[in-house]
Formats: sequence, structure tokens, C-alpha cells
Amino acid sequence: MTTLVSDHDSMDDLIKEIEKGETSIVITKDVRKFRKPVTVVSGLQDNHNAKDVTRQLKTSIGTGGTFKDGQIILQGDHREATKGLLVKMGFKEDSIEVY
Repeated sequence: MTTLVSDHDSMDDLIKEIEKGETSIVITKDVRKFRKPVTVVSGLQDNHNAKDVTRQLKTSIGTGGTFKDGQIILQGDHREATKGLLVKMGFKEDSIEVY
């Protein structure tokens, strides 16, 4: 018999992991080919829920993106919106740096 874990339970686990204070999240803007800006979120590579966080950010902001090489990459410059959403998800504002 398998037990399904809800998104709420996984977010609680994520918040507990973040509260340890070991995670430092860095949000930067990068310019990729064809001079298109992207928002890069690094510091979540050790987090097993990073793909869920990526999905929630993409849905909330309404943009495309991916989780690749330990980074969340969102299409467009969404640095402040991303920080606000991460804080709402339970990440500590002090552990998030925006450049």
C-alpha cells in the first residue's frame, strides 16, 4: 500500500530544512542568447523539492522556465517577484540575496 504525500507535507519538510539556516539563495539576472533576460535562482541544488518550487514559481509568475544544473531558470527578469514568492513559500527573507 502506497501513501501519497501532498504538496503541503512536502512544503512543510522544505520549510523545516530551510529553517536550519544552511541555505543561502541567490537570485540574479543573466542575459542568454538573442539578448533574452532570464532570472537565475541558485542555492536550492541540495533541496529535493526544487522541481516543485520551480513549478510553483513558473505558475505564479506566468512564465516558462526549468530546473537545470542545480539552478532554477525563469524566462524574463522576475527577480523581485521571485523573491516575494519564495518568502511566501516559507523561505527566510534574510537568506535570499537579489543581484
